Amino acid sequence: MTKPVLVIMAAGLGSRYGGFKQIAPVDDAGHIIIDYSMYDAYRAGFREVICIISPALEADFTAHFSKMNLDLEIKYAHQELSNLPEGFAVPANREKPWGTAHAILSAAKYVNGPFAVINADDFYGADAYKTMYSFLENQAAPNRHAMVGYHIENTLSETGSVVRGVCVARDRKLVSIKETTDIRPAPNGAQHGEANTFLPAGTPVSMNFWGFDRGILTEFESRFKTFLSANLPTNPLKCEYLLPAVVGELLDEGKITVDVLESVDKWYGVTYAEDMPGVKAAIAEMKASGAYPERLGAGEL
Repeated sequence: MTKPVLVIMAAGLGSRYGGFKQIAPVDDAGHIIIDYSMYDAYRAGFREVICIISPALEADFTAHFSKMNLDLEIKYAHQELSNLPEGFAVPANREKPWGTAHAILSAAKYVNGPFAVINADDFYGADAYKTMYSFLENQAAPNRHAMVGYHIENTLSETGSVVRGVCVARDRKLVSIKETTDIRPAPNGAQHGEANTFLPAGTPVSMNFWGFDRGILTEFESRFKTFLSANLPTNPLKCEYLLPAVVGELLDEGKITVDVLESVDKWYGVTYAEDMPGVKAAIAEMKASGAYPERLGAGEL
């Protein structure tokens, strides 16, 4: 069996952050969040990483990762606007990438077996990688996939609203997922929208930590054409082909099941520049507790 690989989505523009947050240091040693992701993934069993990036950042990533002392094979996939099915063209003035599901399609040629997907700017915690690697190695199948579900109260930003895939789960299986915007902290949970709709503590949300059998890529490819046909006429500059939306469609049609691998860890991420001090403080605390060494590398495992 082909061993699971880790796919890291790092091609976003970081518009709310105000720069390329994917390569922003998060500790005094100069590590970026991806370094911690790869370190945790390595400890879980992953040995191959595919980084989906903008071509403009490949030199920066290559130089940075050359300092990492991990026995990981790193490949780069370019998410480019021109990566479209035959018959479609990039709209004039389009700058925004096509979204997370399109990012996965950009890496498809490097994926030969089960794979995990994460965001570059999210710190997920070591246990999530261990749980996902075990699922991919032992349980993933063409119609059976997985996601790490976090409690909503553990995924919020104190500096602004966030977007989360709010989930309904039953017997540890995903029933539905809805991309929900404008989520803010609230007592005993969160709230969103102008009506301040309440989401109780413990509500599972997706942070784009997915585990897929390779067979799902066929669905991503065929549905991208349908997505473009429906959305380019009405929203050519900003429409996005998103992973949660595709998974939701497949669930509704009964074509797949998705195991919800629950995590009670606190998520850390950089949505806004103002989030960075909190992330740095959390990582410093984890280092002080012995959860991570001062410098990440195989020699420190």
